[in-house]
Amino acid sequence: MTQSRFQTALPWGLALFIAIVFIQSLFFKFTNSFETQFIFGTIGSWMGSIGLPAAVATNFAQYGGYTIGTLELIASGLLLTPKSQPFGAVLAFGVISGAIFFHLFTPLGVSVVINEAGDRDGGQLFALAVGVWISALVIIWLRRQTFAALLGNSSQASLREKRA
Repeated sequence: MTQSRFQTALPWGLALFIAIVFIQSLFFKFTNSFETQFIFGTIGSWMGSIGLPAAVATNFAQYGGYTIGTLELIASGLLLTPKSQPFGAVLAFGVISGAIFFHLFTPLGVSVVINEAGDRDGGQLFALAVGVWISALVIIWLRRQTFAALLGNSSQASLREKRA
């Protein structure tokens, strides 16, 4: 079955969108900006308030930005590599699902404080998260056959190795 140019270009355009969103946020996460401290500190405090161990809450508050930033960087690389694009989309979907959860179900909220003056972003981070979530889901759907083939080949190879 031949694909139209649109069907071929769509997953690449969506992958590029996700990578741009993720990569532009790395500066904030890797420099531990005020915004990053606020976001991950708020989530860490919430984790402690619901009974998670203090070490988990404290470590998430301190290192969550670096961890999530690293996962976003890996997802971006996978998304921009032809054979690994489905895996990058799955990783992006998982990471951004967590972000959406924290926006909706914790004190973080949809509109996030972005500076020490208390200004809010008006929901821009949340809107980008939803855009990334939808884009990743569309890529997963469009690349489902490639994903299944890649998983199938690796599982068949491991079955052959077990039999030998």
